[in-house]
Amino acid sequence: MGNSYPTGGFNASNMDGIWQAMEQFRSRFEKQSSTGTRAGRGEVRTAVLALLAEQPMHGYQIIHEIEERSGGSWKPSAGSVYPTLQLLADEGLISAEESNGRKIYSLTDAGREAVADTDTSAPWEASASTGGRSHAALPKAGIELAQAAAQVGRTGSPEQVTEAVAVLDEARRKLYSILAQD
Repeated sequence: MGNSYPTGGFNASNMDGIWQAMEQFRSRFEKQSSTGTRAGRGEVRTAVLALLAEQPMHGYQIIHEIEERSGGSWKPSAGSVYPTLQLLADEGLISAEESNGRKIYSLTDAGREAVADTDTSAPWEASASTGGRSHAALPKAGIELAQAAAQVGRTGSPEQVTEAVAVLDEARRKLYSILAQD
């Protein structure tokens, strides 16, 4: 039983339970953060028009730019961007031109007019105005915390593990106190 932790009440079976709990925590957040779009209906359309107002782009560039500008909190799927591009083309707001095997999309005159007539901000600007960190930042922070805790559990001494548990307990209490505030 050389793998047992004699101090602090930790032993191999307790540690297995901690790892299982951390893995469940991590996988729960990863599922939530990998579900794709974090924006409401119509925001893909707004984002595409805002980007194409700046310069012509192909579909992958649009997806990448949205992810970059939202700080990684929103990455629309190809399954939402390409149908939006097709719809905008059908409406005559954008046109597509073949270049190096890719379709490059740009605004038509009608598209530029539509963008000028709209006074809505790009979806990533709305999240920046609410403090720069969106609700999507919470799952990412939770995953990173779970990874750090797992690393301490795998490689830390019994004293370090005990200290890490105290830190996590304090963090949990502080999180609940945030909800208790008015």
